[in-house]
Amino acid sequence: MTTEELAARREQIAAAPDLVALLAHLTERAAPLLARLPPVPESKALLSTDGGVCPEDGAALVFDPWSPNAHRCPRCGKTFGGERHDRHWARYQHLWLAERAAHLATLGALEHNAAAAGRAVEILRAYTRTYWGYANRDNVLGPSRLFFSTYLESIWIGNFLAAAALLRACGQLEKVAAGAVSGVAEEAANLIGDFDEGFSNRQTWNNAALAAIAGWFEDEDLAKRAIEGPTGLLEHLLRGFGRDGMWYEGENYHLFALRGLLTGARWARLAGVDMFAEPKLAERIRAALLAPARTALPDFTFPARKDSRFGVSLAHPAYLELWEIGLANLGERGAGSGTSELGSWLAALYKTTVVKPELFESYLHDAPMEPLPPPRPPSRIQLSWWAALFMSPKLPADAPAWSPGSLLLESQGLAVLRSGGRYASLECGQYGGGHGHPDRLHLSLHADGVHWLADPGTGSYVARDLFWYRSTLAHNAPRLDGASQPPGDAVCEAFDAPGEWAWARGRFGEITRTIVSGPTYLLDVVELTSRTEHVLELPWHFHGTGDVGRGGGGGGGAWKTGDLVDEFLSRVEQFVPDSARPVVLELAAGPRSLRAWLSFDGELVRAEAPGLPGEGKRQTCYVVRTTGRSARFVTVLEPVGDAPSVRAVRVQGSVIEVETAEQGTHRHAATALGWEITTNAGRIRLAGARQPEPPFEPLLDLDKPTPAVGLALRAAARPALDGTLDGFDTSEPLRLELEDQYRRSEEPYAGPDDFSALAHAAWDDDALYLAVEVVKPEVCIRPGGAPALRLDNEPDDIHSDGLQVYLAGNETGGTGEERAGYLIVPESGGRGLRVLATSDSSADPLRVRGAWQRIERGYRVTLGIAWPQWGGQRAHVGGRLRFDLLVNEMLPGRTRRAGQLVWSGGNGWVFLRGDRQDGARMGVLELVG
Repeated sequence: MTTEELAARREQIAAAPDLVALLAHLTERAAPLLARLPPVPESKALLSTDGGVCPEDGAALVFDPWSPNAHRCPRCGKTFGGERHDRHWARYQHLWLAERAAHLATLGALEHNAAAAGRAVEILRAYTRTYWGYANRDNVLGPSRLFFSTYLESIWIGNFLAAAALLRACGQLEKVAAGAVSGVAEEAANLIGDFDEGFSNRQTWNNAALAAIAGWFEDEDLAKRAIEGPTGLLEHLLRGFGRDGMWYEGENYHLFALRGLLTGARWARLAGVDMFAEPKLAERIRAALLAPARTALPDFTFPARKDSRFGVSLAHPAYLELWEIGLANLGERGAGSGTSELGSWLAALYKTTVVKPELFESYLHDAPMEPLPPPRPPSRIQLSWWAALFMSPKLPADAPAWSPGSLLLESQGLAVLRSGGRYASLECGQYGGGHGHPDRLHLSLHADGVHWLADPGTGSYVARDLFWYRSTLAHNAPRLDGASQPPGDAVCEAFDAPGEWAWARGRFGEITRTIVSGPTYLLDVVELTSRTEHVLELPWHFHGTGDVGRGGGGGGGAWKTGDLVDEFLSRVEQFVPDSARPVVLELAAGPRSLRAWLSFDGELVRAEAPGLPGEGKRQTCYVVRTTGRSARFVTVLEPVGDAPSVRAVRVQGSVIEVETAEQGTHRHAATALGWEITTNAGRIRLAGARQPEPPFEPLLDLDKPTPAVGLALRAAARPALDGTLDGFDTSEPLRLELEDQYRRSEEPYAGPDDFSALAHAAWDDDALYLAVEVVKPEVCIRPGGAPALRLDNEPDDIHSDGLQVYLAGNETGGTGEERAGYLIVPESGGRGLRVLATSDSSADPLRVRGAWQRIERGYRVTLGIAWPQWGGQRAHVGGRLRFDLLVNEMLPGRTRRAGQLVWSGGNGWVFLRGDRQDGARMGVLELVG
């Protein structure tokens, strides 16, 4: 804000009771900061599986910004220390300190609070002294000094510069401090500007940070890149947020990206770009602000679609500020109905009873969070410094009551059917980029205050159960042949909600799912139509307790030992019915109950599975299963009120009959134009056929790379495979020595003299043979018996000098059974090789044999891979197979690998790739005689 804007804001605050109270709240919150300077972390943050987690009960340790070395478990009450916990604490402490600097600077600017301004300067000065001492090394997702990922550095520098800019605007930032701030800002610009993540929620924050740095330096070129560049703020607004307003990665990342966008929009004004002044941009912002409100569950939490946190209230202050700031900006520009709807939404949120405290990287205003304050009603007079600077003096007094209805988010493909207090949704649309889940056609149900069928979202990214929550089996979504759905988009084929009856139909490949919402029940129909035989399964994860009911019109039976293979399941049982009638599951959650009528030709199994993220307990799930080329599962879900309404469910050919107590029998059938329900009162016809939107491509449009081509020469005799070149023809090498073959972490490619490889390929009827000579002056091999790194879910052996080898039997690179991938590391105590299957294949490590030895300027690995059996094909002269070779680079003193050479082409950065390789980028190996 300029000096003039600060003066105007002071006058506005003085005349607004809410803003006066908010400023008093900020002053009160600042008192401990004025009493003493909080500790600045001595180390950069570390992402690990055990840092910040109680070793005894797995609970997240409390973040206390005043306690850098002692971290308390809220569950068992014990206190723990150690480097892992301290460096986990540092992640939030760095962010909290920059946020507090902005908080204190706001008090200095708005209240002429010299003590607060002085403490803000002290925090800035502390980082200008220490920032260079944090190593840009061992990062998880992009270069960073303070953290392990670039987006966190972006959040941090945004608050850091907000504090500096406010102090400068009110004349309380000394020249020496301003110069030091500029040095930090310049280095942050180099780090952040080097790592463009395309259309990622994180890049929105990177753009906001670069816009802030551009504003600080008045750098027009940097501002243009951050705001108007191909992946800048404007492109994120117009492409990342669809026409329906929702960010393509779902509500959780929508809210995160939206805060980054609104933060960046304020900095963009300094560069002369006012997003709220342009009608097209303002309309898109309005849609983005309203999208999560329109999809909110009845309890004001957002649905945990894709990689979302589960059960998070939209009345949390971090989210309230989005709508407050958005309303203030839209209201100034006369956005009409948009501001009215936002006002209604905010009024509804402020009337919610309590809000559970949460820890957010982009909002730490309420920390310290322990001792935990009791849940409290949300209040606009307890928000942060950001709201004090920019929110409206008061909310509209004439906003109508919030009353959402059924809707289809066109770009997302999310269909929401609302009826009274019942909320049902069908997830179609886009997979959702890197945060997508294989849960196309997932069904959610919330009724009578109970979340009966939930999308679980995702827990910790570094815990093993991440793989459960990212599986189809963890969702109420269909799967084929016992495997999770392949990545891909679903299509919403029909949606119509004209009155008390509504419907939606989605398609994913050969499977369709139809949901029909009526006054008392929800009808769900899953159908498979295929030319080949499949095993079709439909999981059900019901909230509450219960089992197969003995009453009603359903059939009974007994449970026996069953079969459903998954590493996360236990106590699998199969139901043996005593009749052909539908099976009725009766569930209870407190005083509420739900009946599920299951009509199918097949099997019903149940098992114990992980519960919802954060619950720490297991729950029963059910799976309906059948085999064939065509199949249909019919389910009627009835939230039971005072008495059940549904008496029986019958499936007779294409007609589904639902017998009710009050309205007689309802007959449901698909028609050429949609869906028809025949009742005693007449016929209801539902239509609404849709033309799907073209899918959003979240990455930059790149030309498809020309695949690398190499030769494997037929071996006259089997090579020795003893670490020497005996038996290899070295006339046609595969070279890995170019900059564009290198995937870096923090540092660019050092050149072939420091790191390169030369490979020789041979083959015979039994195997493919490789000899790989790696130039690397200092070999860093991870010992086989080394303690686990406990960094994340990736195999530890990627953080070692070694190889990754991929074979595939088709031109697309293959997935699953069609691809063989191996992670190969030399054994430090001998000549042998340690071999693992890569996580993107089901290869057998026993099919690999070989040895290694040191050579003058590095090491050499020789190995043989027995040919996989793909459709009975055999290796032959003239054969072509997809192939790739990757060489991992580890350097002394590092925790994570420094980079890797990729024969088929490096394609950027090594972050998040683990032991996987994109099959579409693999090269071609020709078998010659």
